[in-house]
Amino acid sequence: RHFDFWPKGVPKQLALPETTLFYNLDVSAARYPHKNAITYYGANLTYAELKTQAEQLAGYLQQDCGVKKGERVILYMQNSPQFVIAYYAILRADAVVVPVNPMNLTEELRHCVSDSGARVAICGQELFPRIGPLLAQGIDKIIGANYGEYVADQSDPSVPDFIRMPAQNQNVTGVSMWRDALAAKRTPAPAQAQPDDMCAMPYTSGTTGKPKGCIHTHRTLMATARLYGVWSGATPEDSSLAVVPFFHITGMQVLMNAPIFIGSKMVIMTRWDRELAAQLIAKEKVTTWTNIPTMVIDMLGSPNVNSFDFRSLRSIGGGGAAMPEAVAKRLFELTGLKYMEGYGLTETAAPTHSNPTDNPKRQCLGIPIINTESYVVSPDTLEEMAQGEVGEIISHGPQVFKGYWNNPEATKSSVVQIKGKP
Repeated sequence: RHFDFWPKGVPKQLALPETTLFYNLDVSAARYPHKNAITYYGANLTYAELKTQAEQLAGYLQQDCGVKKGERVILYMQNSPQFVIAYYAILRADAVVVPVNPMNLTEELRHCVSDSGARVAICGQELFPRIGPLLAQGIDKIIGANYGEYVADQSDPSVPDFIRMPAQNQNVTGVSMWRDALAAKRTPAPAQAQPDDMCAMPYTSGTTGKPKGCIHTHRTLMATARLYGVWSGATPEDSSLAVVPFFHITGMQVLMNAPIFIGSKMVIMTRWDRELAAQLIAKEKVTTWTNIPTMVIDMLGSPNVNSFDFRSLRSIGGGGAAMPEAVAKRLFELTGLKYMEGYGLTETAAPTHSNPTDNPKRQCLGIPIINTESYVVSPDTLEEMAQGEVGEIISHGPQVFKGYWNNPEATKSSVVQIKGKP
């Protein structure tokens, strides 16, 4: 029934690449070597520089940290150029990214370390007091990064104080600093990863128990990186305000992996600041702003909101909660844009559903996107519910995860067969 609302010009089925995520960076760096991949508080990093630094760090992970193919590596960091570089370095080392919420404390982090079996971590230096106690308690090697090293002018008043923190050398066995890892200029071994190899393992929020690791392959993450771009009509000329956390599946896919696939620009904010966000939208000619409704509510609450310049924006959307009607109406009055809501899970690599770009409906999670089937069923009988009845959403598509790490019982309870498809 959802095809009645299908967006014009968008295919219902789409062939997906048979390559790895790192290959996307390879391609964009070859096509647009001098194009800015990242803008960070006034500093720029080109696609060629992004690829070079990812490869250098990959070589360091392999040669100095002993990271092997398929090994899990903790990525414990806030949004920054280093997060993107580290993510793709881990992939280039044929390893698996384990992105961890930077708000996690030591004991929460301990669970991710022990459950994943990771022994190497890359972290922001401000988080070292939390991960440091795990040295020799699961973690053998830590690479610490100072976000300020990627800021052009730290005296710029728009640069947050916590980014101006000086580099803190840790004279601790097993700890090395980011700049030293890159300065070593290691060359990684030839890439071995294949599309069906494990690629990233984000953890669930743990609302029903301890967080569970979601097994995603290059193929499953490639799916929404590709499908999102076609659905949204994104081009290499787009710029995205990347403030939704990269450790979260939405930030990871919509604001990092999809732009790198497309060859567009990420305007990265480490933490949300409504005044700075408005300045960046205007200065960097941001075209797409993916967010959560609370960010929009905060933005509209600024006493300066009527002077903000939103003319560059062509789309605003997000998820996580329903957008209040009054807020959506006020946003439309200011920007002329309808807020597009979507729906997805960590298990589905972000969106399984999104509103049609040409006719979004308020307070609606949308329709199944390209290559995706979805039903509302009875949780007891798995029978499809009639229109208007309440049930449970189930989805099938190329973005669905391969199960929970070391938890076959949880995997079994989350996967059902409908019409012969898992």
